[in-house]
Formats: sequence, C-alpha cells, structure tokens
Amino acid sequence: MDTIFVRQLRLQAWIGLYRHEKIAPQTIEIDLEIALPGDAVFKTRKVADTIDYGVVVEHVRALLAKERFGLVENLAERIAGFLLQDFKSPRVKVSIAKLGVLREAQRVGVTIERTRS
Repeated sequence: MDTIFVRQLRLQAWIGLYRHEKIAPQTIEIDLEIALPGDAVFKTRKVADTIDYGVVVEHVRALLAKERFGLVENLAERIAGFLLQDFKSPRVKVSIAKLGVLREAQRVGVTIERTRS
C-alpha cells in the first residue's frame, strides 16, 4: 500500500491530565503514515488525486487550536478519524509523543493504527 508520511511534526497542544499540564500548552511530536486512497495520482500527477500533507497539517493545527485533550490516545484517535473520513485514507498510523515529560525518557506517547470500514 502506498503512503505519504509526516515525521516529527512539532506543535503546541493543550494536553494532559496533571495540574502542571493544564497551566500551559506543551510541545508534542506527531508522526503520520497515511495510505493513499488509490493510485490515480501516479497517472494524473495532480495533487487533487492524492492526500495533500499540507492540508493534513493545517487540519491538525486547527484541531489543536480549538480543543484540549486529557490523553494523547484521544488526540491520536481524533486525528485518525478525520484522516479516514475527510481524506478518505483506507489506513492510517498516528504516533503522538509528549517531549520531556519523564526525566528518564526523551519521549512518551502512543501509536495507533486504524482502517476505514
């Protein structure tokens, strides 16, 4: 299956359950793998026949600007949902990491994979 990907997208998000996470946004890192809905783009060479990663990133930014998330799992699920629904991807893999949350680890986070039914 052909995919596009976005790696190490760093954005500010209101995310977390702990009191200190609710007083300021924190930097998260997002990795996306988005299966293409078909192979038309290889024939037409038109962005309209693929998934525009710039538009995907703008959707993620807009989501982070309007909502707060308690768990990274919930944010990952929301991103996977709009990629499957709005962008018609047949399969997505979404990884979200919080940076520097644990002294002993650079990143902590979640990876989910979803398919369109």
